Amino acid sequence: MRKPKKIPQRQCVGCRAMKDKKELIRVVKSPEGGIALDFTGKSPGRGAYLCPDSACLTRARKSKALERAFAAAIPAEVYDQLCAQMEQGDGS
Repeated sequence: MRKPKKIPQRQCVGCRAMKDKKELIRVVKSPEGGIALDFTGKSPGRGAYLCPDSACLTRARKSKALERAFAAAIPAEVYDQLCAQMEQGDGS
């Protein structure tokens, strides 16, 4: 008898809810310092997770959760880019 495969869980930095990793969008800080959404989940760098909902991004922005996760200041333009990327989706 095989054990069922364990599904990795991650916490959304906006609403703080634990969800399956594949339900969340990874926000990645690349080794060069750039911040972007990572729909594949495979980009190199430090990751934080958000629900695919702009309300969670707004909440994370207000509480500075991404700044804490990446230990770096995040300019307003980056949040605007993340919001635009989130609205476009990953094209799938």
